[in-house]
Amino acid sequence: MKKLTATLLAGAAALTFAATAQAEPDGEAIYNQACMACHMTGAAGAPIKGDEAAWAPRLEKGMDTLYAHSIDGFQAMPPKGGHMNLSDEEVKAAVDFMLEPVL
Repeated sequence: MKKLTATLLAGAAALTFAATAQAEPDGEAIYNQACMACHMTGAAGAPIKGDEAAWAPRLEKGMDTLYAHSIDGFQAMPPKGGHMNLSDEEVKAAVDFMLEPVL
């Protein structure tokens, strides 16, 4: 019985891990943690969330370019906003969250 219980617990833990690992990144939480300091104030020329005029020329270059600049860094923005622990998918989710008001 102990062996069966241990096996079931291990299987449940594996399923929980798999579900967590595949969950979509929370763009708002990432923005609040890693992006807000600059993208709420406009520090170093960062476009402010919701400012259509500031985002328009960036959006004209296309989402692939915008994602690449966010991940690799561009002008005053360091790669991943200086948060190198973020995955590319997490950075993209934060970008998508920032763009919601202007798309």
